[in-house]
Amino acid sequence: MSIPNDVYGTAALAICESLLLALNDRNILPESEIVGILEDAAGAHMNVSEDDPKAALHAAVAALINSILEGGNSVRRR
Repeated sequence: MSIPNDVYGTAALAICESLLLALNDRNILPESEIVGILEDAAGAHMNVSEDDPKAALHAAVAALINSILEGGNSVRRR
């Protein structure tokens, strides 16, 4: 059985989200820092030249990170 390409990215995303939640739950990083990390990550993918052959991928990554920010998945809003 072959593994779909997106399974690796999905697993990495789940692990990172869990780490961000654990860091916040243990008062290691405040919510504002976690939001900042996600905003920085999205920003890194939003400022890519349209000439970049992976521009569509970068746009999709930025959109996904922004949807995580909007949904609050990586931060337990108090």
